[in-house]
Amino acid sequence: MKIGIPRALSYYNYFPFWYGFFTDLGIEIVLSDNTTKQTMSVGSSLVVPETCLPVKVYVGHVVNLLEKGIDKIFVPSIQSIAPKIYNCSKIRGLPDLIRNVVKKDFTIVEATLDKSERNKGLYDFLAEAVKPFGITETEKIKQASKRGWQVLNNFQVMTRSGFSYKKALRYAMENKVIIAENSKTYLTSIALIAHGYNLYDERVSMKIFDKLEKLDTKVYTAAQLTEEQMAEGIKSMQSKLYWANEYEITGAAAHYIKDKNIDGIITINAFGCGPDSLMLERIDICPKIK
Repeated sequence: MKIGIPRALSYYNYFPFWYGFFTDLGIEIVLSDNTTKQTMSVGSSLVVPETCLPVKVYVGHVVNLLEKGIDKIFVPSIQSIAPKIYNCSKIRGLPDLIRNVVKKDFTIVEATLDKSERNKGLYDFLAEAVKPFGITETEKIKQASKRGWQVLNNFQVMTRSGFSYKKALRYAMENKVIIAENSKTYLTSIALIAHGYNLYDERVSMKIFDKLEKLDTKVYTAAQLTEEQMAEGIKSMQSKLYWANEYEITGAAAHYIKDKNIDGIITINAFGCGPDSLMLERIDICPKIK
């Protein structure tokens, strides 16, 4: 049993969970290759120009998996992560978008997570994700989810300690938990604010971590923060959470603006992203928060 996972969009937030979950059920994960110029060109050629770059990249990764011979590709529709906390329309409608632009014969594993709907919980979502493989036992699915949470929690412990995304992911997949030792001193410290898919995809971010390292700059991201810290950041703006991925933008920005050890903030956003444009406006008022 094999399932393809595009190395784009929600991959950068949830892959540690999916790794633990699917492998516990005996399902082999096949990832698309790292983003290249070809990936972006192929994805861009299949959608309308107004589509945001992250979605163009995602489409390119789906095509890459098909070229690898994978006939089942995981394309979740993450509608809502909590009551009245929504994703953008393109992420919510991702399975329909892929179905309409990628004209090839394959199975879209299109599990839907919508916590704004009654009786539509996480286990329903996970059951949909493994139904194409004939896995229906509730207890088996719940047990696999525990393994998924374990891998994700280990990954988050390591990123919060200061490990890079790649290193923390590698250790988590090896079932290791190692705390980073941060003894080096830097000339400056900045907060790099962006969604994971704009930050950790080296082609998209143009290897910004390497560039800042060469400038003797210590980089902080949302990965070093707890959800409670980011929630407090949003609260300090006298605002409420609306977008599903707002913690890592406005929540992290508000937190770091109040941190006296941070010299400045850099944001990376996708041109054409409606939610991001609204979040940037909210970040602009952050210097006024108390």
